[in-house]
Amino acid sequence: MIQQLRIYEIFEKNKAAFHARFRDHAARIMRTRYGFHIVAMWETKFGDRTEFAYLLEWPDEAAKISAWAAFMADAEWAEIKRVTHGEHGLMVDQIEDRLLVPVDYSPSLSLSH
Repeated sequence: MIQQLRIYEIFEKNKAAFHARFRDHAARIMRTRYGFHIVAMWETKFGDRTEFAYLLEWPDEAAKISAWAAFMADAEWAEIKRVTHGEHGLMVDQIEDRLLVPVDYSPSLSLSH
C-alpha cells in the first residue's frame, strides 16, 4: 500500500467555489469512476498561501498512474473545470504531488507487514 499527498495552492477570493467543485465534482468522479480512495482532506495556511491538501491511498504505483490518467481524461471533469474557470477564474495555482512510501518502522495502521 502506498499513499499520495496532493497539495494545491488555492485562492482566498474563490476558495468556497474551489471547495464546492472538489467536494461535489472532483471527489465524486475520482471515487465512483476511477477507484480513488481519499483518506482525508485538509485546508492549511503556509506563510501567505492557503492550501488544500488531501491524502490518497493506492494498492501500488501502477494503480495510481492508471487512475490519474483516466481521471485527467474524463470529459465531465474537463467540462466542469472549463465552466468553473469561466465563472470564478483560476482556482488552483501550484500543485505538489508526493508519493509517500512507509518506512519499515512507521506506526501507520495501513502497513501490511
